[in-house]
Amino acid sequence: IDVDEMHCLAKNIYFEARGESTRGKVAVANVTMNRVSSPHYPNTICGVVYQAKHSTWWQQHNGSLVPIRNQCQFSWYCDGKSDKPKEHQAWRTAMHIANGVYNGHLDDFVEGATHYHAHYVNPSWADTKTYVTRIDDHIFYRWEIKDE
Repeated sequence: IDVDEMHCLAKNIYFEARGESTRGKVAVANVTMNRVSSPHYPNTICGVVYQAKHSTWWQQHNGSLVPIRNQCQFSWYCDGKSDKPKEHQAWRTAMHIANGVYNGHLDDFVEGATHYHAHYVNPSWADTKTYVTRIDDHIFYRWEIKDE
């Protein structure tokens, strides 16, 4: 077990789905893992979770990477808020689910989905992906372009 990788997965579950059902949390975790398996994304969990456009100016002047707002794969990473989990029970749940998904003990019932969005938004990319399902407040899609 790579503890850092599992920690990245747990953070994504926590920040993307802590208010969702267990099924919704597992679905978000599976999207993260499906991206790791996809040639279109980084091949590590942390690489997928922290994929973003970063400020070169900030890096040159301050020596650290800072994501550019609204230029991240997962919005929590570039929202300008603390990335430290504050709700202890929700964090424990996220860690438990991350462990189960990471170790292959929880099924990928989102059928290989690599994308999702909240039901109340309509991103332009959604029309180019294949709809899989809705779970709680998220709608899930697969990478392949849907038939016309």
